[in-house]
Amino acid sequence: MSSRRTDVSDRLPDGNGDSSHGAGVRIPSGELSGQAPEAVPRPKLMALRYAGTCSVCRVALPAKAKAYWHKDTRTVTCVACQTRSPEEPSKPEDAEPSTELDRGTAGRSAQAEFEHRHRKREERIDAKFGRLAGIVKFLSDDPRSTKAWASDASGEMRVAKELADRLGTSAVLLSDRRVPRTRGNIDHIAVAASGVWVIDAKHYAGKVEQIDRGGWFRTDWRLYVDGRDKTKLVDALDWQIAAVEKVLSDPEVPIHAALCFVGANWSLFSKPFQQAGVWVTWVSKLADIILEPGPLSEDDVQTIAVKLARALPAK
Repeated sequence: MSSRRTDVSDRLPDGNGDSSHGAGVRIPSGELSGQAPEAVPRPKLMALRYAGTCSVCRVALPAKAKAYWHKDTRTVTCVACQTRSPEEPSKPEDAEPSTELDRGTAGRSAQAEFEHRHRKREERIDAKFGRLAGIVKFLSDDPRSTKAWASDASGEMRVAKELADRLGTSAVLLSDRRVPRTRGNIDHIAVAASGVWVIDAKHYAGKVEQIDRGGWFRTDWRLYVDGRDKTKLVDALDWQIAAVEKVLSDPEVPIHAALCFVGANWSLFSKPFQQAGVWVTWVSKLADIILEPGPLSEDDVQTIAVKLARALPAK
């Protein structure tokens, strides 16, 4: 006893609303007559009479769903696949999400800001001085506020390179991350067994130290760099920590923050210290702290890194 199985798409209506069960090979009439083959009919958007499956992404399409009916091949295509640009590959809904990481390029946004400001300055000089612009450019320099962006970019690149060398495969390092709906960025995020690290790189000259400016009955620890109070650098990390916390939404994942100085001076017996819960340190010591044991497994590290990379994309 034989049974016949009819595919759902065989019962789908043709362009006139009829259904058929034709079998065999369909030969264009032009091939028999020696004439040019008929033009392939355009797919028709319609409400499906029967349930079917998209011929591209294989997603199930229920009866009465809007889809495109291809009369020549007697197949259906969902609206998303039919309207997708040819360059954009189709992707089944149940496909595994990509685990590839865009780790970012350290210092990219800071370098871009420097180049933008430098170019604007030169354009203003050209417009104002004409033929003498070259002399003016040679005798003058970018303002300190502009050069600071180039210094920041250099610092971020140095921190990223040394951290990558020291952390190796024991951690995932993401650089220059954009925080959606803000104009700011996060210099570096490291994910290791010890937790998630929000790192702000600072390229400063001068001695880094912590000084108590309190009185007899209170303490007031402040961060000083080259004799200047730079405690505000610690406060600026608050919104970056909040952005990472919002993405993870998991109190079980430890989140740490660090100010990492390059080009600065430290006392002979200096040690990393914490200012309002933020580590203040240099690159090699920061790497040692990041590599300390912690509660996250290797799978946890990869999963968290992918989540952060998607939510906080590279700039």
